[in-house]
Amino acid sequence: MSEPSRTFEIEVKYDVDAATPLPDWSVIPGVDAVTEGEARALDAQYFDTAGTVLGRAGVALRRRTGGPDAGWHVKGPRDGDGRLELGWPLGEGDGPPEPVVAVISEWTTDPLTPLARIENARTAYLLTGPAGVVAEFVDDHVRATDLRGGVRREWREWEMELGPAAPADSAGRAAFFAAVEQAVRAVGGRESASGSKLARALGF
Repeated sequence: MSEPSRTFEIEVKYDVDAATPLPDWSVIPGVDAVTEGEARALDAQYFDTAGTVLGRAGVALRRRTGGPDAGWHVKGPRDGDGRLELGWPLGEGDGPPEPVVAVISEWTTDPLTPLARIENARTAYLLTGPAGVVAEFVDDHVRATDLRGGVRREWREWEMELGPAAPADSAGRAAFFAAVEQAVRAVGGRESASGSKLARALGF
């Protein structure tokens, strides 16, 4: 299996109601255009040990199908204003392949089992400027199952993740996200009540 892809994610999340309208992203400084929405059907299983060692370390391990980055993903602990995500192709079988197991051995070598399933009807939009993609905005309708007890939860949330043409300095990023938050709150969005989809799927 080839070397993993590496992405440093810097994003913000918001909770919204089922009927909340999309913001007008044209008011965001540096954004010239917004693409048409691209529908994606995502289906992910998250794995952890019986004692949730990975979760307590701030690490997430998932196998996801659908979308442009289908595969195995390891999201590391938060580092500054973002997280490093490593990605591998799906390969064969439902269990984590050896390169993935080797990476997470930094945190645990205990047996891994599916902890949650998260199905996500996503619509993705690219916010572009003169230099390219400033950010990706996604509108997520989520159905999650806590596989430990079969509890199901549903919600809608938004994510805004910086792209390669985003401001490179912290002040510029802060100004961009401040404008995003103002646009979100103008249509009734609010700060996310949970740090991740997995945490919410498990009732945290």
